[in-house]
Formats: sequence, structure tokens, C-alpha cells
Amino acid sequence: MTHNIQSSATDVLGTAEEWRRSGRQVALATVVETWGSAPRPVGSHLVIDEEGNFEGSVSGGCVEGAVVSEAIDVIESGKPTTLEFGVADETAWRVGLSCGGRISVYVEPVS
Repeated sequence: MTHNIQSSATDVLGTAEEWRRSGRQVALATVVETWGSAPRPVGSHLVIDEEGNFEGSVSGGCVEGAVVSEAIDVIESGKPTTLEFGVADETAWRVGLSCGGRISVYVEPVS
């Protein structure tokens, strides 16, 4: 897996376009809502290909791993989904969101 978390949103969208042009299947994850303490602001992007390579950032820690995994399902099914991660969920501790925030991430296939 390759990744670069220092990319700006424009770079990530450019990467998505580049990857599509080169024949890769791609999904785009976008932070659509945050509550409390969230590591990345609304509008942050993560681009993922069918092999799990990704660039950008929607959160950090294990949340990215969960988003990458879901994105591969989105690529295969062609159906977008919204993921929520928060401290109230048992998954929060599993994915490393112990800071008291919640985030909502929209994951969609890029065609």
C-alpha cells in the first residue's frame, strides 16, 4: 500500500482523476460532517484504488484503514455509503477515535 497524508484536497482530486485515466478503479471518501474534536475538517478527501492504495486523509489512525476497506467494497458494488465514527460507538476505540469527536465520511465510486 502506498499513501501520502500531506496532500491538499486539490491534489487528492487530481490524483483520483489521474488514477481513473490510467485505468484504476477509484473511490473518493469525503468528510461531510464533524462533531466535537475531529482530526480533519469537513471537505477533507481520501482517494482509494481497488488495491487499497490511497492518498490524502480523512482522519488519521485506524479510521483511514476502515475507510479504505469500505472504499474497496464501494468500488466493487458501485454503491456509495456514509460511514460514521464516534466515541459513542464501540468501533471508536477499535479505530482509535478516543478524543471525544465524531466524523461522518461519504464514500463514492469515481467514474
